[in-house]
Amino acid sequence: MRIIRGMIYSDRLCFEPGEIAIKGERIASVEPCRADDLTQKEAQTHILPGLVDIHFHGCAGYDFCDGTAEAVRAIASYEITHGTTTICPATMTLPEEQLLEICRTGAAAAESEVLAEEIPLKEVLRGIYLEGPFISAEKKGAQNAVYLHKPDLAMLKRLQEAAKGMIRMAAVAPEEEGAMELIREGVSTFRFSIAHTCADYETAKAAMEAGAHHVTHLYNAMPPFTHRNPGVIGAAAENEETRVELICDGIHIHPCVVKSTFKLFGAERMVLISDSMMATGMEDGEYALGGQPVTVRGNLALLKDGTIAGSATNLYDCMKTAIRMGVPKEAAIRAATVNPAQAVGLASECGALLPGRRADILLADGAFSLLEVIKSGRVVKDA
Repeated sequence: MRIIRGMIYSDRLCFEPGEIAIKGERIASVEPCRADDLTQKEAQTHILPGLVDIHFHGCAGYDFCDGTAEAVRAIASYEITHGTTTICPATMTLPEEQLLEICRTGAAAAESEVLAEEIPLKEVLRGIYLEGPFISAEKKGAQNAVYLHKPDLAMLKRLQEAAKGMIRMAAVAPEEEGAMELIREGVSTFRFSIAHTCADYETAKAAMEAGAHHVTHLYNAMPPFTHRNPGVIGAAAENEETRVELICDGIHIHPCVVKSTFKLFGAERMVLISDSMMATGMEDGEYALGGQPVTVRGNLALLKDGTIAGSATNLYDCMKTAIRMGVPKEAAIRAATVNPAQAVGLASECGALLPGRRADILLADGAFSLLEVIKSGRVVKDA
């Protein structure tokens, strides 16, 4: 039994003094205490749930679309040691056969692979985010237009079968032919996110009413929010069931817009993502995303034509950046833990520090520098 004391990010979504007891892989108890009962060091220690990244492509020199068990292992290992203890890596717009193989490999690796400290990969890899191929050519961003595909429920079901049910979010541009039918007919089985789209306000609103209650990397790869044409962003703000993703790497979105978006949508509907690519955790240089060459300098990743190609920042650093930008720490943490877990149907497993849950716990200092990461009760990073 291990006892951790400090300022706990509690199920009331704020920091409160208390102690957590860990027994084996699980949280045995979470008990409040008086602030005066904490030592000075404990009072300066933030205790957070492990983060949940539901949309990223790679890190540590690997891409989920490499389609190998080695890549999946390396990605998961990097993520847990950097504070993200639950992941749903994303695919790119690729041929169906390649997507099928990526899904098969991910599902097989989750069942068979084991990480350091004897942590089963399936406790880290909890889903797949299908970004493409059902998107707009005009707003493809860093996706490869050669492999775009008309929205197709039969194809989506084939991919889900290959993934053994692990696809937790499917991106779609609702203005594309067949997209509305895909959403209406598939909503009982799949979660849909509006993404890489030219949709106007009316089309986006109709898609949300049909069941697409998520928006992929808000502001990026979609029309802007203007006073006469509110578009996807305006429709999402109105629809209280819809959550929106935000990339807070300091590159994709201005700090003013980040703060304003949290105010517009409320902390309960914000989902921080990293959208990271394989250069995350690596030196500057030449990399790839979806088979396309990418040049990385610092946090900036660009295709040859100057298009931003994902981020080079992990989710924990994105959360810290949001806090530095002026987002209240409680809201930023919620957007990186509770909310993404809810968005992909994992709220009963992760994203909160509750008795009986897997002990996925982060310890950080007063400035949120990461001190220790505990995954399933095992220490995977210790400062």
